[in-house]
Order: sequence, then structure tokens, then C-alpha cells
Amino acid sequence: MNDHAQLKLIEKYKEAPVLRYYVNGKDIIQSPRNVYLIDFHGLSESEARNAYPDLYQWVLNRVKPEREQNRDPKLRKNWWLHRRSRSDLREMSGKLTHLIVTTRVAKHRVFTTIKISTAADYNLACIALDKHHSLGILSSRVHNIWSLKSGGTLEDRPTYNNTLCFETFPFPELTDEQAAKIGQLAEQIDAHRKRQQAEHPTLTLTGIYNVMEKLRAGEELNAREQTINQQGLVSTLLADHDALDRAVFNAYGWDDLAKALVGLPGATTPLPDKPAAQAEAEEELLMRLVALNKQRTAEEAQGKVRWLRPDYQAPEEAAPTQKELQSTTAEANAPAADKTKTTWPKDLATQVTLLRDMLAASPHSAESLAAQFKRKPLKGVNEVLSALAALGQAQQDDEHWRLVR
Repeated sequence: MNDHAQLKLIEKYKEAPVLRYYVNGKDIIQSPRNVYLIDFHGLSESEARNAYPDLYQWVLNRVKPEREQNRDPKLRKNWWLHRRSRSDLREMSGKLTHLIVTTRVAKHRVFTTIKISTAADYNLACIALDKHHSLGILSSRVHNIWSLKSGGTLEDRPTYNNTLCFETFPFPELTDEQAAKIGQLAEQIDAHRKRQQAEHPTLTLTGIYNVMEKLRAGEELNAREQTINQQGLVSTLLADHDALDRAVFNAYGWDDLAKALVGLPGATTPLPDKPAAQAEAEEELLMRLVALNKQRTAEEAQGKVRWLRPDYQAPEEAAPTQKELQSTTAEANAPAADKTKTTWPKDLATQVTLLRDMLAASPHSAESLAAQFKRKPLKGVNEVLSALAALGQAQQDDEHWRLVR
């Protein structure tokens, strides 16, 4: 919905949860289109019609005729709903106020935040974390070098894959002071960019970071780039990014690499023909991250996990931070019906083995798998299923999962 005839509908329903601001990659790195979409998720046809008659008719006139020609009987039946509900993202983001997003394909690897009510296009990688220090770590040179190495490319532009770039990345353990400092810098950077873009509608993130790369390289700016620098206050933003990089390196205990890398070009985009000293320092950084990744994997196999969102990922474990968690399962308080069920194992290897064996016997929904264990650990089951799917060992058909042989 984006032409003049639709403005009245947007104005009438702009506070309604079914009318959602919609963004894609170009909205993030270039200029926003100010597009909305209708999302009747969770509503029956009659509920949508009665609660939002104008929006219902819009969908009735434009969507239903096309859906009636679709070969998929489920789409014909549920014509007022989106093809994919993204139920996993809805569940993960349910208690958050914002999501962290980055474009899957872009010249510069830049992370920003969107409101939880915003609908994100498939070409945005969405990360269900809303702590500012998480945004800071992802926006740092440490993570960007990791993602540039572990992700792929489309033509000459880097791609970001959640499974390869995010799920394998070992976050640092932060003290309260480090989290506050990194979070403050990340929030400052994100607010700076949004403020300057709001004041100068033609200003884009691509333009800002192109200029930042030239400033890092000590190259002279042309007239257009000088305008971007002035409108975006890019020199100030660069200083904030360097401060963030130093803070994140310090959180890992790698101040030596901060001295070797902070301030150099290539922080957000691949740098061809980089100096040997910089290439050597980046290779050392990657080796340390790989070693830390292996250490974390070994610890998780022993049941020691540093959750990024313990309230969501491990609600059964009372852990307020990312620190190693210990089980707090109180079996004495479990319902009588749970006494005959298996306890959800703490170590990842056993979790994987159990679910693989169950799927080998027959297909299951995540709900039915979780129901086999005490306290129904649905979130843990979903995480293992997602991991198996990423490894090509499991596949979801509708609501059921099956083992890929």
C-alpha cells in the first residue's frame, strides 16, 4: 500500500496491529519507500472482516482473485493470510521492542534496529536481540571481519547468512561496565544515522559508509562526498565506530589487535590488496575467533551455555546474564503426569541424538517432540530442529519435521 488513494486507509488504521510498516533492504541502505502491508495473522476470515472491513475489502478485491487460481489448496482456503507467517520469528520476537537487522546482500555490512511492529522483507537478516550491547558487538569490526569471511558473495557484494555468520559467532562475555559502554556507543551510532537521515532524506547508509571508507583511507573527498560528510556528520560517526571497535576488542581481551586494526579501511566492506600487516592481523583475529568458537562448542557439549537471551532460550534455567548456566530444574515440583517423561538433557549432543532418533521413527511436530519431555521444552526443541535443518539433517513439511536420510 503506497499510492495516494491508500492514504486514507493508512491514516485510519495506522495504529492497528494488522497494518504494518514494511521494509526491505533498499529501505535500510538507501531511502525508505514508506510502504505498509496488511497482515491478518491470527485472524479468521470473519474476524478480519468484522474488525477491519476496509482493509478486508482491499485484500478481497486484490488478493482473493489471484489466490483462487493458485494450485496450492491451503493458499486458496486461507486466501486472506500471507503465504508464510514467519511463526518462528514472531515467537522469538514476541517480548522484544526492537529487532536487529542487516541487509543480506550489500556493499557495506551495517546493522540497525527496527520496531517490533515493522514487517521485515525476506532480504533482511533479522536477529531477535534488542540489547544495545548486542547491536554494538554485531556492528563491530570483530564481527564484520568474521561475517565477511564466513558469508558468501553475490557478484562483488558480501552476503550475510544467519546460520554461517551469526550462529557460529562467539560473543564475548561482558562485565556490566563493558556492556554499558558498548551499548551506549551502539545506541549513539544508530541514533546518529537515523537522525541525520531524517534531516536529509536523500542521505543513504551506502553513501555514508562509502565516505567513511575514504576517510579511513585518507583519500580526498569530492564535492558530493563532502556534502555527504557534512549532512551525515560522517567524521563524527567514524570516531564513534572506532571507539566501539576498541571497546569490543577490549571485551575479548584483544587490545593488541585493536592497536593493529582500529581506524583502518575495510571495517564494513571487503578491502582488496590490503597491506600485509593488516591482512596478518585480520588472520590472527579469525584464528582467535575460531579457537573461541571451538572452546564454546566443547563447553556446550558439557552443558555449559552462554545464552544471549536466557529468558527465551532457557526459561527453565534461572540465569539473568550470559554467564554459564546451571540447571535449576526442580523435579519435586513437577506435575504428576511428568514423572514418567524423560528430562530434557542439558548437553547439546544428547539433545541432538534424542531428536534424531525420534524423527527416524516417524515425523513429528515440534509440539509433539517437546511433549515427550518433562516441562515441555519447546524452545530448546525448536533450536535443535533448526540446527538439524541448517545441517541438512532434518526438513519441515507444514507443521511436521522429518529426518533427511
